[in-house]
Amino acid sequence: MADAEVAKKMLRGILQSNKGGVSLSHLQSEYKELTGEHIPHKQMGHSNLDALLANMPSLVRMERSRSGEVCVDDITKVVARQRTSKKTGRPHLVNTQMRVKPAAPLVLNAKPQNSLRQPNHRGRGGGRGGGPGRGHPNKMSSQNTSNRKGNQPPDKRMTLPSRFQKEVHAHLSRNSQQTAPPSNLNESFGSGKGKPYNPQLVQGHIREILAKYSNGFWVSKLPQMYRELYKQDLPTEAIKDLETWTHICIVEKTCSSNPSERLLYPAKEQTNTSSSSSPPSSPATLSPDLKQKLEELLVKYSSGLWAHALPKLFQDTYKTKLPGHVLVNLDLLSDICTIDYPMPDNPKRAILYRRSSTGGGGGEDENCNRRNSSANEEELRVRKELGRRLSNQAVPPLQIPKEEYPSVLVVEATNTNGVLLRYIGEGYSQAQESMEDEMREFYGLDQSSPTPVSSLSSGQLVAVRAEEEEEILRAQVCEVMTDKVKVYYVDHGFSEVISKNKAFELHEKFFKLPFQATKCKLAGLEPFCQDPAVLKKFETMASGKILLAEILERGQTPLVVLYDTSQDDDININAACMKALHDKSLASPLQVNSAYMNVTISSVCSDGTIYCQLPSRGLAKMNETLEKIETYFHSQVTSEFLVSRPFCGKRCLARYKGKWSRVEITNLHGSRVLDILFIDVGVQASVEVFELREIPPPFLRDLMAIPPQAVKCCLADLAVSVGSWTPDAVQWLRDKVLNTTDCSMKVAKVDEKKRCIHVHLFTDKNFHDPDRSLNRQMAQSELLKQQPDVFLTSHRISTPTSSTKTSSASNSTNGSPTSANVPVKPHLRRALSGPKGSGGGGNTTTTPSSPTETPSSPTSSLQLPPPLELPTIGNNMDVYVSLACHPGHFVLQPWGDMYRLVVLMGEMILYYNKTEEKPLNIEKNQIYAAKVENSWHRVLVKGVLNSGLVSVYELDYGKHELVSCTQLRPLIKEFRQLPFQGITAQLAGVKQRQWSEEASIVFRHHVEKKPMVAQLEAVQEATNPWERKLTVFLVDTSQEEKDTWVHDIMAEFADELTNEL
Repeated sequence: MADAEVAKKMLRGILQSNKGGVSLSHLQSEYKELTGEHIPHKQMGHSNLDALLANMPSLVRMERSRSGEVCVDDITKVVARQRTSKKTGRPHLVNTQMRVKPAAPLVLNAKPQNSLRQPNHRGRGGGRGGGPGRGHPNKMSSQNTSNRKGNQPPDKRMTLPSRFQKEVHAHLSRNSQQTAPPSNLNESFGSGKGKPYNPQLVQGHIREILAKYSNGFWVSKLPQMYRELYKQDLPTEAIKDLETWTHICIVEKTCSSNPSERLLYPAKEQTNTSSSSSPPSSPATLSPDLKQKLEELLVKYSSGLWAHALPKLFQDTYKTKLPGHVLVNLDLLSDICTIDYPMPDNPKRAILYRRSSTGGGGGEDENCNRRNSSANEEELRVRKELGRRLSNQAVPPLQIPKEEYPSVLVVEATNTNGVLLRYIGEGYSQAQESMEDEMREFYGLDQSSPTPVSSLSSGQLVAVRAEEEEEILRAQVCEVMTDKVKVYYVDHGFSEVISKNKAFELHEKFFKLPFQATKCKLAGLEPFCQDPAVLKKFETMASGKILLAEILERGQTPLVVLYDTSQDDDININAACMKALHDKSLASPLQVNSAYMNVTISSVCSDGTIYCQLPSRGLAKMNETLEKIETYFHSQVTSEFLVSRPFCGKRCLARYKGKWSRVEITNLHGSRVLDILFIDVGVQASVEVFELREIPPPFLRDLMAIPPQAVKCCLADLAVSVGSWTPDAVQWLRDKVLNTTDCSMKVAKVDEKKRCIHVHLFTDKNFHDPDRSLNRQMAQSELLKQQPDVFLTSHRISTPTSSTKTSSASNSTNGSPTSANVPVKPHLRRALSGPKGSGGGGNTTTTPSSPTETPSSPTSSLQLPPPLELPTIGNNMDVYVSLACHPGHFVLQPWGDMYRLVVLMGEMILYYNKTEEKPLNIEKNQIYAAKVENSWHRVLVKGVLNSGLVSVYELDYGKHELVSCTQLRPLIKEFRQLPFQGITAQLAGVKQRQWSEEASIVFRHHVEKKPMVAQLEAVQEATNPWERKLTVFLVDTSQEEKDTWVHDIMAEFADELTNEL
């Protein structure tokens, strides 16, 4: 994209979508994210980016604010000051945002979603091309006529400022609350009329409702209550069946002739009569002790726990069997948890969510962005006491940003449980800079400036002119001395001793912004919070830098994982600090030209990388410690070792070959399925979170001091490099070395950059004879003489080949991406407590236990999922915009069912990552499972390339991808039950046209990767579900007092461009 005009259009679109301007680094990163290339300043005749932008005065304005440089269109305040305790000089400026950490395609909080706030009215009526009630007069006409105030016009067109930089104003006319039932999340998602439903699920939900309303209620109220609690409609057939569910409820008819005017009461105490949901032999209730133990387990898994995991988890934790009747009748758990069936076709697959103490379902709300009320009240009380002024003002508490990965400026840390930082962005650093600019003007140096405070007291809030500075900062008095005062800068996080004549009374208008300096806790480092090695590493890697913070727990001191995204690869700061605890004397000794005997090959990856263990002090100590842990776990009856809060980089334990082994979490697929690396054997796996255990405190420091014992190696002096091995060569090497305990090797070279050791490998101790090495045998064989594309050809679409036993251990840790000619990205393998076949690394595979095996024949014989059910025309549905190209093409997902997609993809990961690759006859326009990056997706094959790559369309996300044909699998019946979640749409209320790059960028900025309310205008039906297309209005209702109708924004943008032309 070296064309100058196109580049200018892209730059203009980026600037217009960032209403407050953008820093140079962020401008570069956004441009690359959109185009895949850096800004082509050299191709456009400029030596650097600054020179290019300086040559575009009509497009951008560059302004050096203090000592930082930003690129803006109209507004220049996009920088933040950085102050540290080590320097009281002039605040220097830093770029305000880091490269955004790519969000996972899954929603990490895999729970039933809350309904979005519904818009108060429809937006600009003229955009519809018809009257307000067209198509649905009963509903919309009452909203837009009888509820309108006075003679106020029905809708008022917004006026956007020049250059499209400010937020869209709220519409001036709003309708009062609808008299009809509100359009809720899944208002028409399966009304259930005349369609089969899951009686067990509905009965359980009605039992829970009746438990809350023991005095009964009108049957006519049941659908609304059901929808509000469970975010889905009550099936119509279920209302008809109520009278037959005598074990659940009692229906009492009234004198009214209206059949809906009936009363519903809880069923009386169970008698010995048979019940459809509880066998006569099963106890009617759980014992208090059993209930307490189950509740302890559910507390550990706030994001839900699969019911099928209960027996093993209960046995491992409490050393006793779970009574069988619990799983037979899950309704017995209804008073301690809510029960959800994400796979309607399989009632045995249920997820249990701990019931919160305040009632309602689903446990705590992990999406909460505010502290609890008691913490707020306490903090307000303290602030009122400390910051009491004549105006009786109090500083509001600082709210945690809503973003998944907010940018933070790390100030310093003397304890990892209290890292001092500041949030970066709008409402935080930008608001702080605006306030301090205003303070500098208010406390100016002219004669009318305020006089110093005559009387100072500890805890008092003051405005301070910093030493040798023109800056005026907010501060709190810490200590009052004779002619000096020690103050703490509440927005910058450091203390200073100043002269009393530099402290002024803080005006009440500067009390409005919360104190910006705050603290966080680094996850995983709590036991080592004051360890000198950890603090030294943190000081080197994080202090004074802007990082991304992944917030795991929101509270007064949030629990976070910090990432440095300024390099090509993201650096997990928490994990790097943990590695500072390693005792280097316990690492495996490695020197060039040295030979080692009694080497154990623990894993052979499908790219030719091998992992081995060398005899060392560290290996002996690790094995000894793990044996002690085995004994310790057998003696403990507690749930405290269950991993309840997984995160990337966390070190914990998982079963490998029946024994506990050290692992590091490498990736999360939702809140229950994750990828792990067995750091001492080099094997990767996909597991469920309940399979992990915390390292017991008595052994934590010992295990953390031992470096990973898996040494990454590759065979030296081979003509074929790592990544280009054929499956036959990989299998030959596995057969030679796995399960052999007396291997020896000689180190040829140490590649520090790739962290890989080049070795000559022997299957015996005779390492003196090079001819006996596996390297020489491999080089002389025909195994490596095939070209990489031959393997691809053998997996061509029309000709299935014999099955090849590829490794299921991933090579994603080898540091080098696989080239396009390499047929297969290694698969992750699920760790099993008792693997079948020979042990070690990659060749241990098992037959899946849950879904039935499907032959790798054309998938047309299997039925498609049912189509996604939609509301009637004119009604609302809550959606998530997974992909947005322009107003004429974007992809929606039902917001309330996203957790079901998370569950489905987690199950696909567990299933496909533990199965071997098999020959597959790939056909165009057929449905398959495909591995894209680290996740498995349901895809439609759009085309097959001669190179062996396949063009696929992700049916749940609406994206097009190219994958290797070896990454496709048959989509089995179990994964064909949930309707495809992605549905294409176009924006209503605007004239469809050839949208410009600038308009597309603005549209994406407002809708992509965001929950919205969609008002259905039209449906274009089609034979296949992925060919359907909707016409919808999109409304952003994320702000309490403002509805943002996207078609208004795009129409205004188009009008402005037309006027300019």
